[in-house]
Amino acid sequence: MREIDAGALAEAVARLCIQANTCLPGDVRDGIAAARVEEDWPPAREILDRIMENGEIGGGLPICQDTGMACVFLEVGQEVHIAGNLTQAVDEGVRRGYAQGYLRKSVVSDPLERVNSGDNTPAMLYTELVPGDRLTVTVAPKGFGSENMSRIAMLKPSDGLEGVRRFIVDTVEQAGPNPCPPIVVGVGIGGTFDKCALLAKKALLRKLGAPSPLPFYARLERDLLAEINALGIGPQGFGGRTTALAVHIETLPTHIAGLPCAVNLNCHVARHATEVL
Repeated sequence: MREIDAGALAEAVARLCIQANTCLPGDVRDGIAAARVEEDWPPAREILDRIMENGEIGGGLPICQDTGMACVFLEVGQEVHIAGNLTQAVDEGVRRGYAQGYLRKSVVSDPLERVNSGDNTPAMLYTELVPGDRLTVTVAPKGFGSENMSRIAMLKPSDGLEGVRRFIVDTVEQAGPNPCPPIVVGVGIGGTFDKCALLAKKALLRKLGAPSPLPFYARLERDLLAEINALGIGPQGFGGRTTALAVHIETLPTHIAGLPCAVNLNCHVARHATEVL
């Protein structure tokens, strides 16, 4: 049994909050650069140029003014013991990271009374037990310009592939420019109502454009990306062929009477950072 002090977890979360909010991931930079080469609409090319420039000259400043709600994913090895309170350590890390990084505090303590918590806590914490003696920490700040455009549908099995495809494309079309395209489209199919939504959010953690390991879904990702980009929404909604940078699909088995489908949209920044303890 390997012991990890809760204080080390808090320090890691604090570092990752700052890193994720200030550093444009390399796979995202590459994806935007590739889209720029293929884009032939002048306003779209200009916007993609400005996005790349913004990522290069930030100088440690947040990539976006909406530094998001801290979504924290933990893969906890079964041979790991956390010495201390895990949930409190994660929230303490968020508290420190958002203070030290001068990141905007965007969380309200109650959804209706709307009083700011003052430190961007609590984190949205997702914990998964895995084999081994390591603790993998991923922080994915989620801005709500894109989160608000996400949807879930409890489709009928008879809706089939066409129903799933139509729901995904309609979600992007209804979102229009609101999620700051070019976007990354995370899709969850299967499971239950809640698990499906989590699948869609976890799909956004994949390396940008990395295909599903399942050939059927890899083809579906490619087809959906082409269909979404044919909508003509384009970067920031000014038209063009770059509405989305990638479509990522994750699936789970589901009930014979159901076909849950969730779409979690992300802006082009696709922020996430990972550390292994």
